[in-house]
Amino acid sequence: MLSQRQGLIVWLHSLKQAKMLRRFGNVHYVSKRLKYVVLYCNADEIEELMAKLKSYSFIKKVEPSQKPFVKIEFENSKPDKAKEYDYKMGI
Repeated sequence: MLSQRQGLIVWLHSLKQAKMLRRFGNVHYVSKRLKYVVLYCNADEIEELMAKLKSYSFIKKVEPSQKPFVKIEFENSKPDKAKEYDYKMGI
């Protein structure tokens, strides 16, 4: 059904070619000030796509997103007693 997606951060020399990156995946965000594009594509195609993007002259650098590898389950997180009391009261 749905395939795993992973983000790529593509650093550009100029934003003129940012529209062209739409054919490689879904463009999620374009930063005008820092000149980068966040591009989402299938996780199994990430290596080939990075190699293809690096070959273009208008691209400075391509970095994979680390979000799929970050652990989101935190250890030793203690709930705040004041908030816990407010939730029980229904405030």
